[in-house]
Amino acid sequence: MTPDDEASRSTTGAEPETPDPMVGTGLLDEDMGPSSSLAHLYRGEIHRMKFWRERLDRTTNWAVLLMAAVLTWAFSSESHPHYVLLIGAAGVSLFLVIEARRYRAYDVWRSRVRALQEHVWAVGLDPDIGIDDDEWRRKLATDYRTPAIKITAEEAIAHRLRRVYLPLFTVILIAWLLRVTAFTDAEWPRSAAVGTIPGWLVVSIVVVAYGLALVIACRPRKWHAHAELRTEDLRQHSASEDRPDE
Repeated sequence: MTPDDEASRSTTGAEPETPDPMVGTGLLDEDMGPSSSLAHLYRGEIHRMKFWRERLDRTTNWAVLLMAAVLTWAFSSESHPHYVLLIGAAGVSLFLVIEARRYRAYDVWRSRVRALQEHVWAVGLDPDIGIDDDEWRRKLATDYRTPAIKITAEEAIAHRLRRVYLPLFTVILIAWLLRVTAFTDAEWPRSAAVGTIPGWLVVSIVVVAYGLALVIACRPRKWHAHAELRTEDLRQHSASEDRPDE
């Protein structure tokens, strides 16, 4: 094959017949510390993770501001309808869906950072701990070649409900119950009526929606968000460290 043919083959994007054995040489050898290229890669992943983390925080801020505005308006006058709190809950639910989608993207970068921290930096700081997953390089290389979302939308919603939105929904629910019981002369559940929709139906919809949120947030599941900082894991890890040696 002539040099011109080789150049033409490279420009067309076709796969070479045999892989170049020098590609990746010295990137991260077992007998050396992290190379400069890997350090820059890690710094880039940290930047991406931080960017998406900030996007999550902005969505949470919008949800909190909306809830505060709705609560203030609903209790500022007895003439204001109670269903504005339900509208506020629907708005917060919209922010929950948006934040769950952003969390799925955030998890892509976070999982890569955690893989590098677990298999490179942790082992470099303490070589005696060893590596639990011998295939981590192949998995990380595959993730860089074909990036993919690693968690489902339902799991992402569960994460955000546990961290932020379930307490917000609880506050709105308590405020709504207070508004339709203590700030009206009508009997319960007629006081929860919205226009021609009877109160019992409105109450049923609210109970089902809140119950669904509880089920999504609290049901047992296998979490696919690798090395996510969950309270249960931190407590178990702390307890094992504090336990004296026998």
